[in-house]
Amino acid sequence: MIERLSLKGRTTVITGGGRGIGLAIAEAAAEAGSNIAVLDVLDKPHKSISKLGVKGKYYRVDVTKMDDLERAFGEIGDEFGRVDGCVPAAGIAVDKPFLDHTWDECERLLRVNVLGAFFSSQLAARAMRAQGTGGSIVLIASMASHHAVPLQHLSMYGSTKGAVRIMMTQMAAELAPWNIRVNSISPGFIRTDMTLLCARQQPELFKLMGNAPPLGRIGETSDIVGAVNYLLSDAAAYTTGADIPIAGGMTCGRIAS
Repeated sequence: MIERLSLKGRTTVITGGGRGIGLAIAEAAAEAGSNIAVLDVLDKPHKSISKLGVKGKYYRVDVTKMDDLERAFGEIGDEFGRVDGCVPAAGIAVDKPFLDHTWDECERLLRVNVLGAFFSSQLAARAMRAQGTGGSIVLIASMASHHAVPLQHLSMYGSTKGAVRIMMTQMAAELAPWNIRVNSISPGFIRTDMTLLCARQQPELFKLMGNAPPLGRIGETSDIVGAVNYLLSDAAAYTTGADIPIAGGMTCGRIAS
């Protein structure tokens, strides 16, 4: 089983990998032996990619720009020689009442969360198909794609993550003939820079993040990476078209006040 969970000798592409959940996923993939190509719009990642013990490179990329994505994937092909896994983790959220959403911010959410994930996956899948070796794509949905979230107003964010989750099922069916598996995870409340900012701005909401999940605590980025590494690895060789909720039981229907 340890060998089947290993990512040794592979190359994994992570968008939004410069910080937060994306960075945690990049670190975990490297720990499992994968070389990593990290894409993010930040000038530099929050941690050095070159110190993770594997071949790694950081690419400054805006996932809403196809030219940026095509350039980055072209360079990844030249420098790494292959793409075995892809985790399009780049994403943004807007917590705002439905009646107050504007066109521009909704369009931005769609471009980053949906189109960014779609075309990152497309470029990765094209590389995997050309290699003829199969591969794994893991999309990042959200518990907001399953149900409304207490004390938050996520109508457009939840819509984009719902699109990502349904996109996963369609991609899984289409890419199966090339042994390219596509799955997703649906994180709940996870402690990141954004949630720590929330703690300062909305202490009532931050308290709920720890009380609402049946497991009685907020999630950590370390709670996310095991499922992602599993889906990237040969241990999940017969798993495709699946979504794994990682929300401390929130999707079980219990929402505490």
